[in-house]
Amino acid sequence: MRSSLILALSGLATFAVAEPIPYPPQATSKTAIPADFHPYFGNKKGNFQPTTATAKANKRRISERDTGGWVQIAADAVWTINDEDGIGAGSDSYTMYWGDGSAGDGWPTRDQWVSFTEMFNANKVIMFSSCDSFGQADDSGPEVGSIWNAIEAVAADTGVDHRFILATIIQESGGCVRVPTTNYGVRNPGLMQDHDGTGTCNSDITGEVDNPCPQSTITQMVTDGTAGTADGDGLAQCINESGLGTDADFYRAARLYNSGGIDGSGNLQAGIATHCYSSDIANRLTGWVTADHGCTCDDNPSSCGL
Repeated sequence: MRSSLILALSGLATFAVAEPIPYPPQATSKTAIPADFHPYFGNKKGNFQPTTATAKANKRRISERDTGGWVQIAADAVWTINDEDGIGAGSDSYTMYWGDGSAGDGWPTRDQWVSFTEMFNANKVIMFSSCDSFGQADDSGPEVGSIWNAIEAVAADTGVDHRFILATIIQESGGCVRVPTTNYGVRNPGLMQDHDGTGTCNSDITGEVDNPCPQSTITQMVTDGTAGTADGDGLAQCINESGLGTDADFYRAARLYNSGGIDGSGNLQAGIATHCYSSDIANRLTGWVTADHGCTCDDNPSSCGL
């Protein structure tokens, strides 16, 4: 691990990261899918994660991007895997969040987030049905279990909160392991639609679709989106780039992951790419799964003053 380096950075005592256990049985049990079920997920405008050039230009960046990124801000890093780490199931409702991601602007703090177990189980209804919207075979129980395993392993290695990783997976692909690659100027493959990563079970390069999608590839997809790729940042680097040391770093990191930058106003609904992105992530972290999507900024930008 990185104990000595983290100790030098934070002054904290050394700590050990427990090996994540294999997925629990309930992770693979398929949830009943309601008739005419159309949950909101899938990034419609692509991601523009910061690249080497934009990273160097950003003075708030803590370290150069690499493919083994990890959270260097002690207040944001989570090095102990605790699947009951939140308030329970939260509320399946949507609140539109405006502003800079801070508690002062009304954004939820981490002590208002749901637990990982409750969040995972609640979102299985999406994970078991999301591939259908891409014309692909839906995830199997073992594939959904492999998503659990991948999140836990990558969270332990990077210090990125496992709930933040899961929220991004649902936002980007609905957890469809055979999600197609999107390209709106930047190639975005895999569960997290990362920046030109190597992990995918639906290759736009070879045309090959893997069914089943193996654990190794699912873990690579989550690694690419969390620890970064050779061409762009993952969640860990985006958290570091936000650099505030407050819970706002997660919502700012989400915007960085999606658009490559934060608007000069500091408002997370402003700028390019998906205006609702950070608000969506905040809602997923507090229990939103199937309730109506309550952000109109992308469909009607003028409704948000954009």
